Amino acid sequence: MGRWHVVTGPFASNAPHTDMKISWLPTLAAAAVVGTVIRVAFFTPLEAKQGAAQKIFYVHVPAAWVAFLAFGLVAIASGIYLWLRDGRLDRFAESSAEVGVVFTTVVLITGPIWAKPIWGTWWAWWDVRLISTLFLWFIYVAYLVLRGAVESPELRARYSAVLGILGALLIPFIHLSVYLFATMHPKPIILKADRPSLPNEMLLTLVIAFISFTLLYVAFVRSRYQYAVERDAASVNVGYDA
Repeated sequence: MGRWHVVTGPFASNAPHTDMKISWLPTLAAAAVVGTVIRVAFFTPLEAKQGAAQKIFYVHVPAAWVAFLAFGLVAIASGIYLWLRDGRLDRFAESSAEVGVVFTTVVLITGPIWAKPIWGTWWAWWDVRLISTLFLWFIYVAYLVLRGAVESPELRARYSAVLGILGALLIPFIHLSVYLFATMHPKPIILKADRPSLPNEMLLTLVIAFISFTLLYVAFVRSRYQYAVERDAASVNVGYDA
């Protein structure tokens, strides 16, 4: 009977042993997110003007942070891949891009839900931050489509790397858009020159949300990377003993 030898590396090991070693990670990430939601709902005070609607902030902003982190790491891994041609970097970029699309989808869903009671509209096509975030989502959806359309592994990795780098260039523009254009979005209240303009209790909740969502990103990428390793090994019959 045949046996598979799974590719090894910093993100991968033999699948059964790996599952045993890291089974705690998704559990910890899920528990952290659930704990964050409980803190947001029951132990974080209401904002005076926005009321309960403002609590979407603790999902919307950390999701945006993780999306930008994911796509930024796609660009870094892609750039290094073009230099070293290491397949592990390509698999990591693919995994991070897919997870980044998920978190960007959360951003694009929670944003309108928060906007409707506060701004009186679900969407504003003239808002540069909204449109550029949507455009970012389309770029990385196209990135994933590209990966499925190109059969050659080498060409797929190279084309994807270029698109992954170019797409990430939109991230600083999205951040700076509130300074450059008139938008419904306020200027940052956390990354300010002096100090965050949030009460300490709200700021603590936001920090906890950042940590828990980042941990969830790591868990998702780790699982997605394992899948990519096993998929690539199967596609080329690596180490298969007949």
